[in-house]
Amino acid sequence: MALNLIILGAPGAGKGTQAERVAKARRIPKISTGDILREAVQAGTDIGRRAKAIMDRGELVGDEVMVAIVKERLDRPDVAAGFLLDGFPRTVAQAQALDGIMEGRAPLVVVDIEVPEGDLVRRLSARLVCAVCGSNAATPEEAQSLVCAQCGGQLVQRSDDNEATIRERLAVYRAKTMPLIEYYRARPTFRSVDGADSPERVAEAMAVAVDGAQGVGAAR
Repeated sequence: MALNLIILGAPGAGKGTQAERVAKARRIPKISTGDILREAVQAGTDIGRRAKAIMDRGELVGDEVMVAIVKERLDRPDVAAGFLLDGFPRTVAQAQALDGIMEGRAPLVVVDIEVPEGDLVRRLSARLVCAVCGSNAATPEEAQSLVCAQCGGQLVQRSDDNEATIRERLAVYRAKTMPLIEYYRARPTFRSVDGADSPERVAEAMAVAVDGAQGVGAAR
């Protein structure tokens, strides 16, 4: 059965790390909305041209265009065994549109990584990112060396990773994205995992959650 997966969580919850692990372990494509938006613009598709015109005006790409780009990507043959969506949906309106796209496909499995706010602030305040490729430092050894394991670039602290800005970002997350969690929570294929543990233990919990939710979906 295909695995169609969404991972939710606040900034600093570890979504990116876990998404990479799950996609690799399950051999499904990790579909980042940022990547497919850039691809559509570079390819010059109808949707890409619309998106480029919006971005050239300095505006944010709206739901209609983002939904169209996601639909276009999910129609490709490499998602036959499933996919992992990264960065979509971000709103209830986008989630409702995704439900329409998913008609006739295996049910969505949704996993929310829960981490207390104090831990999120601590993690984000200490986070190092690559100045070249933007990857996060994945291990203490990498952080100590200040050298990116992905591309060899220098690891630095983001200018907006200070406590006041972080708490503001978390407040925005709660206001805009928590309704999305409530939208999915009642579904039998929704799961929550404790993200306050080590990445390895969170990965183990993710595997159990995904297997359990996918089993429920298969039985429907």
